[in-house]
Amino acid sequence: MREYLLTLCVTAAVTYLLTGPVRKFAIVAGAMPEIRARDVHREPTPRLGGIAMFFGLCAGLLVADHLTNLHQVFEKSNEPRALLSGAALIWLIGVLDDKFEIDALIKLGSQMIAAGVMVVQGLTILWLPIPTVGTVALTQWQGTLLTVALVVVTINAVNFVDGLDGLAAGVVCIAAAAFFMYAYRIWYSYGIEAAAPASLFAAILMGMCLGFLPHNIHPARIFMGDSGSMLIGLVLAASAISITGQVDPDSLFGGSERNTVHQMVPVYIPLLMPLTIIAIPAADLILAIVRRTWRGQSPFAADRGHLHHRLLEIGHSHSRAVLIMYFFSALIAFGALAYSVNAASMWIVLGVVFLSAIGLVLLLLPRFTPRAPRWAESFVPPRYRRRRRTAAATAGEGAGEGEDGAESAADEERVPVTAGVSGVNGATAVGSRTRTR
Repeated sequence: MREYLLTLCVTAAVTYLLTGPVRKFAIVAGAMPEIRARDVHREPTPRLGGIAMFFGLCAGLLVADHLTNLHQVFEKSNEPRALLSGAALIWLIGVLDDKFEIDALIKLGSQMIAAGVMVVQGLTILWLPIPTVGTVALTQWQGTLLTVALVVVTINAVNFVDGLDGLAAGVVCIAAAAFFMYAYRIWYSYGIEAAAPASLFAAILMGMCLGFLPHNIHPARIFMGDSGSMLIGLVLAASAISITGQVDPDSLFGGSERNTVHQMVPVYIPLLMPLTIIAIPAADLILAIVRRTWRGQSPFAADRGHLHHRLLEIGHSHSRAVLIMYFFSALIAFGALAYSVNAASMWIVLGVVFLSAIGLVLLLLPRFTPRAPRWAESFVPPRYRRRRRTAAATAGEGAGEGEDGAESAADEERVPVTAGVSGVNGATAVGSRTRTR
């Protein structure tokens, strides 16, 4: 565990320290597109944040290769090199897209090629342990097609959810944390060495997201762009592929295939785990394709109908919309993780139902503004602090509402106030400032 934490911290530190220089480079390079109709930010913001994330990935793999236990992952498996090859290709395409706006079909083809590069080097699904059936061995073509499909879907799901400051990085970080706990338990508790690469990939992915988030939280100073969103989507897919089709239950337990699969619940859970950790992005992707196809548009045509856009439309603030997406992503991912640990516990189901009800209440209360207690105000952003009324406001309330109250409050503060005086242009003077109606 200490080596995983060290790898995570090095990845996060490198990503964090490089994001500032990358931001300056993006500004100089002109990677600051104009505001589009579907954008929610108000000022041009540099992209290319994926450059820092990619070098964080390289630093994490380099450090892991020199650690005592994690070095065995590189000796016994070719998956880290396969991941780096595919990540380098998809990252390069993303950098070009952030600068020159590559066509969507070209990006789709590049994603398939990157997935194919990983398949050629051994990062592929070999078999599927299916409940009540047993272990189903896949042919080379079946494994290749399934691997490419999972990579492409995950990359585009993460890319589609990257619409608010800190949203994609936070959601993927939550998914990676849940998947790391799952993969590490498979490796440590069950002694399945094939789960070690997936644990390493998930730890590095967490470091990439955590290192980038401080620069990307609202208001964002830099965006990850397609170079970042496609990169973390590929790493997330590689983690799922590494553990889904690389563990053979029949080689660990005796008996029939059906009994083996039933005993190995944590092994066939990966069939659903990759879908649960990207449940929110995947749902957004499916809804976007259906919505655009129904309108007669291309599935790759951009619009303002994503889940985060709808949260903003019903009245949620930018930060609250992101936190709601975080909440439901964590609920689904960690709920699936808890189920994989103890599928027979009723408390897990009740806990998920209770938290889902809380999430629905928060979802339907867009005007509710949480306030931190006074002792914690110094630790939270100003928007969550209680507003303290001044003496002028108190005096104004005591004198009554309207013009008389405003004048009495102004007398106590000895600030001249002229209320209700309109000029020719419809401007009203309030205090020493003039506001145009």
